[in-house]
Amino acid sequence: MKKYFKLNILPYILYFLVKFIYSTNKKVFHHSKVSSDEAFIFVAWHGDLLAQPTNYFKFRPNGNVKAMISHNKDGEIIAKIYALLGTGLIRGSSSKGAAKALISTIKEIKNGCDVALTPDGPRGPRYTIADGVVAIAKKSNAKIIVLNSKPSKYWQFNSWDKFVLPKPFGRIDFYLSEPYSIEGLEFDEAKEFIKDKMMINAMS
Repeated sequence: MKKYFKLNILPYILYFLVKFIYSTNKKVFHHSKVSSDEAFIFVAWHGDLLAQPTNYFKFRPNGNVKAMISHNKDGEIIAKIYALLGTGLIRGSSSKGAAKALISTIKEIKNGCDVALTPDGPRGPRYTIADGVVAIAKKSNAKIIVLNSKPSKYWQFNSWDKFVLPKPFGRIDFYLSEPYSIEGLEFDEAKEFIKDKMMINAMS
């Protein structure tokens, strides 16, 4: 019964909570001007996951995006919430189903679909860059766009990712960077480059 509640009822409760929270906050978007309609790799920190469907669909109201979500229990909940928010799914992570997820993600980009990744997910450490995002960018030749959000009032959980849940009736600043290319960078250089860009508007 507990497992059924967690996987089949809790996601709907959280979905309506998220909708309520984001509808009551003043939303301010700091989006770079991106003229291209090519497929991009969107990256966000794991602790900032809930804000990013709102951020992405402001940028591309009719966009087609698929997020890589892990197969663990928390991933199942996030996957259902993301599906309710209009985001497609690619199942897998750097630790489970990695090869299959990598191939699927590259195929989606080649077919013109945006993809969303959390480079420090699903298990951290916080604010680290896993190899997957670099491998996907190099093999697909897709540019990377960084997504961040900063709420004025929020709860921050004592989890490894310091997960952030905005409080109602505040202000949320959403950030969307210009597209970045890692072409010509060595693997470790690319990881450091991506991290530097993701930290510009990251929560402390």
